[in-house]
Amino acid sequence: MSQWRYFNPVDVRFGPDVLGQVSKAIGDRNWILVTHPDAPMMPYREKLMAGSKPPLIVVDTIEPNPSLAMLDALCQRLAPVAEQIELVVALGGGSVMDSAKFLAAGHGQYAPVAAYLEGQGALDEAALPIIAIPTTAGTGSELTKWATIWDPAQGRKLSLNSDDLYAEAAFIDPLITASLPWSITLASGLDALSHALESLWNIHANPLTRAYAVAASKDVLIALPQLHANLSNMTAREVLARGAMRAGLAFSNTMTALAHNISYPITLDYGVPHGLACSFCLPEVMVAAMGLDADCDAALSQIFGDLSGAPAQLRGWLNALDVAAEPRDYGLSDDAWQQIIEDAFAGPRGRNFLGRAQQFPAATIR
Repeated sequence: MSQWRYFNPVDVRFGPDVLGQVSKAIGDRNWILVTHPDAPMMPYREKLMAGSKPPLIVVDTIEPNPSLAMLDALCQRLAPVAEQIELVVALGGGSVMDSAKFLAAGHGQYAPVAAYLEGQGALDEAALPIIAIPTTAGTGSELTKWATIWDPAQGRKLSLNSDDLYAEAAFIDPLITASLPWSITLASGLDALSHALESLWNIHANPLTRAYAVAASKDVLIALPQLHANLSNMTAREVLARGAMRAGLAFSNTMTALAHNISYPITLDYGVPHGLACSFCLPEVMVAAMGLDADCDAALSQIFGDLSGAPAQLRGWLNALDVAAEPRDYGLSDDAWQQIIEDAFAGPRGRNFLGRAQQFPAATIR
């Protein structure tokens, strides 16, 4: 019997109005709030702060795809209070979560984390504790121990990865996602589906991650079309948030695979939102994965039924959500697409994939 291990230490609280429990978790610690400046977030910020001691500072200038330059500016702003910080509270989407992890890792200081990302040694101190409150249903960052940091000046995607970056607790309240527009609902939901499927065709998959991934995929496949038809469908919002949570619990152990490695340059160089960049080619990645691992095939059949029609079924589902299928729809030339595929198989996430480059049907989405 093969051995496998599952680990996720995050204290997960899920359900409508769990936001009201956060103040008790903060307690009397000195904390900072990392969040968005958007008007729809203000009621949740106010609710969070109403029951808690005031934060040392509110950092609400987070940009999508957090860059080294932005994080350096944040740390300069935090300098007067950095030594007092005992807790980082993140209220936002994946970019907020990733920024919060950077700030927690360096105790509000830029230089040690930047040096770590450049491979110049380990961090000297354990990260500050984090309380994560996701405002989108998809990134799963509230349940993982890594953060994606971008360096557009040098065309790089950097990864911060440490066991002490798991959140102390995650409060997943579907009501917070009610005000999200369709574009963000779609992109974050597609990210969750990609996390789930990528954890299935993955060399690190195990029985528990597969169970979470199958359940997550079913949730997303049901909820996103319902929200496409009616953004105010709160039952669908809750199902999507639950699916994103389950996907996070799956890929927090396996990491992602080929589709995510494909997505990085498409986001960095072409400005395509991450959720779209990592999901539009999922049917083709599925073709390359099928038949290679009996457990993966069994899990996919639980989601899609007869595997012979599964890729077409997924493509039809994406088409119904107006997700373009071809690389050229995202600004990629044929040569650029081929180079991205080759690089993705050689990349760290690509190496988690069960298949090989020769099995990828790139021509089917030309």
